[in-house]
Amino acid sequence: MVEDLRLDSLEGVGPVTTRKLSDAGIHNVMDLIVRGPVEIADITGMEKDTAEKIVDKARQHLVEGGLLSKDFVSATEIYKRRQSIGKITTGTNCLDTLFDGGIETQALTEVYGEFGCGKTQFAHTMSVMVQKTKEEGGLEGTVLYIDTENTFRPERIVTIAKAHGMDPDKVLDNIIVARAYNSAHQTLILEESGAIIKENNVKLLIVDSAVGLFRAEYLGRGTLAARQQKLNHFVHLLVRIAETYDCAALATNQVMASPDVFFGDPTRPVGGNVVAHTSTYRIYFKKSGKKRIARMVDSPHHPEEEVIFALGEAGVIDPEEAEKKTKKYTKKVKEPEVETITETPKVETITETPKVETITETPKVETITETPKVETITETPETKSTAKTSKSKTVKSTVDAESNDSEPIEE
Repeated sequence: MVEDLRLDSLEGVGPVTTRKLSDAGIHNVMDLIVRGPVEIADITGMEKDTAEKIVDKARQHLVEGGLLSKDFVSATEIYKRRQSIGKITTGTNCLDTLFDGGIETQALTEVYGEFGCGKTQFAHTMSVMVQKTKEEGGLEGTVLYIDTENTFRPERIVTIAKAHGMDPDKVLDNIIVARAYNSAHQTLILEESGAIIKENNVKLLIVDSAVGLFRAEYLGRGTLAARQQKLNHFVHLLVRIAETYDCAALATNQVMASPDVFFGDPTRPVGGNVVAHTSTYRIYFKKSGKKRIARMVDSPHHPEEEVIFALGEAGVIDPEEAEKKTKKYTKKVKEPEVETITETPKVETITETPKVETITETPKVETITETPKVETITETPETKSTAKTSKSKTVKSTVDAESNDSEPIEE
């Protein structure tokens, strides 16, 4: 198959034309389809009609080889062909439900959101998942990672690979990283990626982020038209590579705040309608506390829905797994505290003996044995005698009073 994709295998393409195309970065027949006749005429200096004939011959060659579909096919054939399209699992049930099984090949999936929402973590996770076997949801392929913001971290790849039970060294060897320093360099890397994709069996092409360098270099409204043209060329080139080489393309995108939005979410992706129309699938990531929300914004057949996911050691994970880990962590932390709390009351109950003192307190018996009340009972006779004497005195006084003697009677 590699010999059939050589440029000199096409009719009418001689050594001189082959040299021109090779110097321009076009190394095989697939690159002719990806770049297109207009760009080929510009970079090689040949006439546009000649470039169109070469590209048309390249297309017919790939159709005969079964790498491209015919011009006119039935919907049944398209449906059968789409059933065999590869999908890369995300490793989570929630995101697989959102993507209907995973990220598709021959399509461009755009993920946009604010900082810290999980775009780069998602790209790192997919770099590991694509290397799994087809039975496990992968494609057994390698990754081409175009890093424009210097955010690629091999340490994170090692952590994710260990969490999924994979060999970290093999996973790192299957990831090809290209650092882009400006927008022109970013486009050049993508233009030269055809040979690398074919030789290394690349099944996932990641650009993180796709619009960042264009946004930084083309400032002001005066450069908006030039920026959109360059960006349009880059995004369409990315889509054609994914379709031609049968690989999945994943691009992350930045956002901006729209000042004319008074109600609702003012977050808008950068790149305008150029990126919006070119992306096959568009997903919006946003933060919700410690969890993340993914919403399908644009898709040819997926419904517009939202799912909740989280970030962990294994990259993107289901929220249930995150809750289980947090519960295990809290249990481990609380166990020693419970032991100290339960031990101290036991010591207090043992040392608490004041209850015995209350039982031995017998002063109440003294109150019971107090019998001074009996004395009061015995004293009652005296009171009676005194009462009698008083009565006798009064009798005598009355007798004396009745007598007419003027002198008192002395007793």
